[in-house]
Order: sequence, then structure tokens, then C-alpha cells
Amino acid sequence: MLPASRALAERLGWSLLALQSLRSEMPQEFFLCFREGCLKLLDRQTLKKGGLAVDVDPRPGEQHSYPAPKKDLLAQAIGKKTKTVIDATTGWAQDSLALFRMGYDVQCIERSPVMAELIRDGLQRLAQKDWVQSRQLQPPALMVGNAIELLASLPDAPDCIYLDPMFPPKRKQTAATRKSMAILREILGDDLDRADLFQAAWQATGKRVVVKSPDYAEPLGGKPSESYQGKLLRYDVYLK
Repeated sequence: MLPASRALAERLGWSLLALQSLRSEMPQEFFLCFREGCLKLLDRQTLKKGGLAVDVDPRPGEQHSYPAPKKDLLAQAIGKKTKTVIDATTGWAQDSLALFRMGYDVQCIERSPVMAELIRDGLQRLAQKDWVQSRQLQPPALMVGNAIELLASLPDAPDCIYLDPMFPPKRKQTAATRKSMAILREILGDDLDRADLFQAAWQATGKRVVVKSPDYAEPLGGKPSESYQGKLLRYDVYLK
């Protein structure tokens, strides 16, 4: 994987380091490494083993059939008649991939170059899955950059724009969630422009904007047309 590592380092403007040469006094907080057949994000605690990658397999409780049933709260919020979805805050891509497995035509936007590389690697692995190849499916397309600017320049309005902005944390989370979300928050920071992002999404969408938020947060776009409440989060739907 050395050529791929060199190309990755060049794209990001990062140094290419040998694992055995890393020292505790080095200033880097995060590292990218091809490991176990995928690109992983590492911190100092996971240099020897572990790391975080974009998981392209169904989440616990999801069916492995394609298309997966549109039964959960996310699918209800997106809408069964919706065809095209843009996830403007892709992050670890788990909602994008769930929507893809449900049969939606999904595009992803990610502003962090580091997260974009992890997503790109995940989408490449997804394209190699037997069930994707046998059905000749196209994995979600990835756009890298500021979502507010990218949404303003879309050639066609999607049926739905999906937002999952970073909100300030207010409750204890599980260890697995805390690790991935803490790293994501450290890379991206809080989405202080989320109100502007909502307005950009509202202008760009053809039919609806869906906002995923923790249950304690105020609705991002004012009173929603519909709302689907889960145990710890909800999906607010704004219909045009």
C-alpha cells in the first residue's frame, strides 16, 4: 500500500511516516494508515492496533437484503417516495450508507479533507461488495468542500437534503460512540454555521429538508412540518 500512502500524503499535505519511527514527542494528534484492508484514522492510543474506519456493512438491527425496508425513523423522515438525497454533513457516512442500502440515490458532502479520504476509501470498498456488483449499483458520489457553497451550485434540486450538524454534547455516550464522535468533533469542531447551512439547504432542495438532532436541541429551522422522535434524537422534517 506504499504508493497509495504516498498519494494520500500528497493530497493532504501530510508527512509520510514509518510506524516504527513514531515518537511520543511528535506533535501530530491523528494519523491515517492503511490497515486490515481499509484506511483507518488513528490517534496515539491506537497506533499499534485498532483505529477507526468507515464501516460499509449494515448496522446492528438492519436487514442485509437490498433494498432494505424503509421502516425506521430515518426512512420515515426522508420519505418513502423520495428518490434523491444529498447528505450535506456526511461525517462517518453511516446515515448515507443506510439510505443507500434502502435504495435511495445518495450524494455525500464532506468539508473535512481527512474525513473525505476515509469516506472515499469506504465507498471504494462498498463498490467491491458482491451485492453491489451483482446489481450493478453505483455507490454514493462524494463532493468535498463547504456544503453551503456546494448546495448553492447544484445543477439539479434533490428531493431531500439531509443535515446532521454537530450540536454541543449534553449527555454521557457509550464508549464506542464517544470515541468516534469525539474524534469527529476534534477534526470538525462545532457546526457554528448550522443556521446558514439550513438556509442553504432550504434554498437548494426540491421537496424537503430533514434535520437530525439530539432531543435537547431546539429545531434548527423553526417549527418543523413533521417530527419523528426517537429515544435520544429526533428527525425534524421541513416540507416545501
